Amino acid sequence: MAGAFEWLATVSAALFAGGALYVSVVEHPARMRAGPAVAVAEFRLSYRRATPWQAGAAAACLVSGMLAAWLAADLAWALGALATGAVIPYTLLVMMRTNRQLLAGGPLPDGEVLALLSRWARLHWVRTLLGTLGLLVLVSRAVAR
Repeated sequence: MAGAFEWLATVSAALFAGGALYVSVVEHPARMRAGPAVAVAEFRLSYRRATPWQAGAAAACLVSGMLAAWLAADLAWALGALATGAVIPYTLLVMMRTNRQLLAGGPLPDGEVLALLSRWARLHWVRTLLGTLGLLVLVSRAVAR
């Protein structure tokens, strides 16, 4: 049974980390080059579609990784799961104010849009790094078996 949770933790961490890395390296830089009005409009659409996928992958990793750690009596699974799962409170406590400002209806001044999106990008890199760290811990543990 532990093996199934280990697999789920690793796959969900990979889904989270891959999605976060894509957004940080490809989608957000492209969005920023499109101009403030297009950038904020695209952000709003993308955010609403990505949120359930990213939150679901992080939560699945956290729960399955903790169960794998408990069943296998192996702390490494918990560490990887906690690194990936840490993006949930980080998003809610650190990023949410910026997210809400960007998601608020109505137009924003160009300078404010660019400042908010630049701040969001820096904050999102933390999510990307946490997810990647979690994935690396889980993969290294899986390979060591």
